[in-house]
Amino acid sequence: MGEYNVYNTKGEVVGSLAIDQKIAGYEPKPHVVHDVVVAYLANQRSGTACTKTRNEINASTKKPWRQKGTGRARIGTRTSPLWKGGGTVFGPKPRDYSKNVSKELKRIALLSALSDKLNSDSMVIVEKFDFNKPKTKEFVGVLKNLDLNEKKVLVISAALDLNLIRSARNIPEVKIVNCNDVNTYELLDCEKIIIEKEAIEVIKSRLIE
Repeated sequence: MGEYNVYNTKGEVVGSLAIDQKIAGYEPKPHVVHDVVVAYLANQRSGTACTKTRNEINASTKKPWRQKGTGRARIGTRTSPLWKGGGTVFGPKPRDYSKNVSKELKRIALLSALSDKLNSDSMVIVEKFDFNKPKTKEFVGVLKNLDLNEKKVLVISAALDLNLIRSARNIPEVKIVNCNDVNTYELLDCEKIIIEKEAIEVIKSRLIE
């Protein structure tokens, strides 16, 4: 078991938490993390880019001028890719960029990212966020107390807390995510992570069978 300090929102150490070695001591698998992140980003692409070929351009098919005798280059139609308003050669067409990744690989990638963040001192465990009402100023104070202001921060909550979400949504570089929804890319796409104590147990149930 690895022992980690637990803080309150004032930045004070209020206890410690033993995290199972199956998480804290897990040896990250970079190649799995890479595959899962690539698949995640590919699945975010809409793939709706579309250009028209010369056959799809709505224009007259009449030959602009006769083939010979004008001194100008020969031209068949106004839809030629050489002309302004003509078709596009080898342009993008709607396509599916999605990639399939097994649940097991997603589990290994998430476990790898979590272990790496724990062991690189990039994760701060807090007892609990308790906002009675949305207050951005109070959340900024929490970041300062934890010495995380001006950092790109991912906050992992144990439950859906609208007051927490509304307190942080106007702060640049801060993202709130529920522990049931957090993924590998989000863990990697931040400098620091703030996670509620209860959220670790929920994530543990997702990762350790």
